[in-house]
Amino acid sequence: MSGADEPAKLAQQMREKARQLSEAAEKASDPDERQRLAEKARKMRDRSEQQSGMSSGDVYPQL
Repeated sequence: MSGADEPAKLAQQMREKARQLSEAAEKASDPDERQRLAEKARKMRDRSEQQSGMSSGDVYPQL
């Protein structure tokens, strides 16, 4: 694997983690825990989008 593949791989791993966190949030019975997990998933998705943009050469992410 080349070093150029690393950002894309990291973005994919982050998206998978965000998906897992979202699923855990849906299953959580405690409202505070559900909110905490959902927020963590949202932040992880945001970071993965930034990472994905960096791997594609887009240095100016969409706002």
